Amino acid sequence: MIDRMSRYSMVNAGFWQTARMPEIFAHRGFHTTERENTLAAFRAAREIGVTGVELDVRRTSDGQLVVHHDPIAADLVIAESPRSALPSYVPTLSEALTELVGLTVNVELKKLPHAVESADEDTGTFALDVVSMVRATDMTSSVIFSSFDLATCEALKRVAPEIPVGWLLWLEDLSQALPLARERGFDAVNPPFRRVDRESVELARSLSLEVNVWTVNAPADILAMAALGVDRIISDEPALALSLLDSPRFSSGA
Repeated sequence: MIDRMSRYSMVNAGFWQTARMPEIFAHRGFHTTERENTLAAFRAAREIGVTGVELDVRRTSDGQLVVHHDPIAADLVIAESPRSALPSYVPTLSEALTELVGLTVNVELKKLPHAVESADEDTGTFALDVVSMVRATDMTSSVIFSSFDLATCEALKRVAPEIPVGWLLWLEDLSQALPLARERGFDAVNPPFRRVDRESVELARSLSLEVNVWTVNAPADILAMAALGVDRIISDEPALALSLLDSPRFSSGA
C-alpha cells in the first residue's frame, strides 16, 4: 500500500515514461448532476467521453434484474420487492445496457452476506440470468463482469467463459489474491486503489491479469494510478480524470 505522499513522489519521479494510458470508467455513471445508476447518469457519462461505465445489478423478488447500488431503494428491500414497486428511476439491466451500447460496461453482481442482501439466492442462477440478459442485448463483447463474491465470479466464468471477469477485492492480500484469481481463470482484479503499488501491478502483469482500480477521485491519485500503468480507473470524477490524462504533462511523459 502506498500513501498520498508516495503518490506525489511517484508522479514526480518519472514513472510517466513507462505508463500506459488507462481507460476511464464512470463509477455508477456520471452522477455529478444526475442520480447515480440511472439512465440519465449513463447518458451523461457517454457525453463526457468515457470509455466505460461501472454499474451494479440486483434481482427483485419477481426475478427482474435491476440496476441499483444499495440493497434498499426508497425504503424498499429490492430482493423482497417486485420490479413494479420500485421507483421509476431504477432501471432494468436491459434498459441500462441498451443505453450504454458503444461503451464498455463493468457489470457488478451484488451478492453479499448482509441481512437485506439477496445472498441466499442461488449463485449459479443469478449469474446465468445476468449472462442471459447480456447475451440477449448483444453486449457480450462490451461487458466486464465483477463481484466481491468469489463463488459468483467462478459461476460467471463457468457459464460465460468468453466474457471477462474481474474479482473485486477489499482487504485481501494482493500477493495472495492475484495468484488465486489466475488459478480460478479470472481475467482481472478490481482492488481499491489505495492497496495498489508498483509491485502488485507487476505481479498482475506476470500473471496476465488486468488491474482495474476503484474509486479514484483525487487528482494526485488519478495521476499516480495512471503512472503505475493500471488498465482502468473507475472514478466518481470521470471528467476530471479525462482532463488530467489528456493534459500535455501526461501525454508527453513529463
